[in-house]
Amino acid sequence: MSLSGKRVLLIIAPKDFRDEEFLKPKEILGSMNAKITVASKGVTRATGMFGTVANVDIDINKVDVKDYDAIVFVGGVGSSTYFNDPTALKIAKEAYEQGKVVAAICIAPSILANAGILKGKSATSFPSEAENLRAKGAKYTGEPVTVDGKVITARGPEAASQFGEAIAKALAK
Repeated sequence: MSLSGKRVLLIIAPKDFRDEEFLKPKEILGSMNAKITVASKGVTRATGMFGTVANVDIDINKVDVKDYDAIVFVGGVGSSTYFNDPTALKIAKEAYEQGKVVAAICIAPSILANAGILKGKSATSFPSEAENLRAKGAKYTGEPVTVDGKVITARGPEAASQFGEAIAKALAK
């Protein structure tokens, strides 16, 4: 499968993103020739919970959703910084409204829930976020990866590869 010409935005926390939730999807999508752009907030280098240092290509305040085919919110404790961030919520909502692939893993599906795009959708997340997803109208599945249309959610690091593959499959359609 080739994703040549497809553009993916990976949004990571400035600090404490979950390393494998960033690295695995990035590796899978990159190996299929998708163009990967890394976004974060206020930093040029972001640091993962286990020490991965990622170069940041663009600040989330400069993101134009129409430039991407998929928007992916990476989890890890740091991703809570985006739960109520107006820019992050706007990016998620715009991507959804424009029919893009919108994906989130671990606790990051709460960003999608808070943006109002999981209402009536099947979704999963790290168990700590299940109540928030339900409160915002999602049908919580608890599965490793849940795909509902172009919305892809995943439970946590153990599902990082499966998450990356689900994003690739959605982009290939």
